[in-house]
Amino acid sequence: MNKEYTIRTMTRDEVNLAIDWAAQEGWNPGLEDAHCYYQADPHGFLIGLLNDEPVAVISAVKYSSSFGFIGFYIVKPEYRGQGLGLKIWQAAMARLEGCNIGLDGVVEQQENYRKSGFALAYANRRYQGMSHMLADQGSEHLVDLNTLPFETIAQFLMPLFPAQRTEFWRAWLAQNNALSVGVIIEGELQGAGVIRQCREGYKIAPLFAKNASQAEAIMGALSSKITDESAVFLDVPVCNSEALTLVEKLNMTAVFDTARMYTKEAPSIGVEETFGVTSFEIG
Repeated sequence: MNKEYTIRTMTRDEVNLAIDWAAQEGWNPGLEDAHCYYQADPHGFLIGLLNDEPVAVISAVKYSSSFGFIGFYIVKPEYRGQGLGLKIWQAAMARLEGCNIGLDGVVEQQENYRKSGFALAYANRRYQGMSHMLADQGSEHLVDLNTLPFETIAQFLMPLFPAQRTEFWRAWLAQNNALSVGVIIEGELQGAGVIRQCREGYKIAPLFAKNASQAEAIMGALSSKITDESAVFLDVPVCNSEALTLVEKLNMTAVFDTARMYTKEAPSIGVEETFGVTSFEIG
């Protein structure tokens, strides 16, 4: 069997398969995630084939020489328990050798990730609300992010992630099924959020703000742009107490937790300003 099992870099079209498998796992990807994620690292997606049949996928996105992120770790259900997942996992880890590697893993797998050198930083929790219950257009400081110079947005985002990912952000903001809002106070961009259509409802991701009132204004404005009554999801770092207070105030319901883990020291990424994580799959 080992001779028949090959692991290689995915083509762009094969990233669609990883997205489909993620949907089957209940991860609810966005409609244009494949395109956006591919921009982050065209060589960062691996596929395992058994007799040319795709049986395993994983992403190992290398943002820089010092930071990478693992996601999309999925083995086709009927092929689990045969060691195929371990082999593609090892290939992903080898690709990111020397980097501080992050991931958002299911809580039940924390112990397995620890064995690979990961340590828990904090939990992220997915919350669900309804667009018509969250909608509000009550802030005069809000602007469409796409009306701002990209350099302004990039400078705002820089302290909120361990590495630059310019091409990803360009694609993320340009999605056909997405809208974005920023908070401008005294000429300074202080908050930003993007809402995109997913397989089920919409996700607000990311949501960055200086405080909870700014975050609430962004959420309200983004939710008000949805024309039907749809589910809205937000992935919140549990260590951000202001964010937890906000989702409770808005009567959003917890859906599930993930474990944010790193192989080295947790990077300083402004978690206190992160009210919504950009992606569980690529950070």
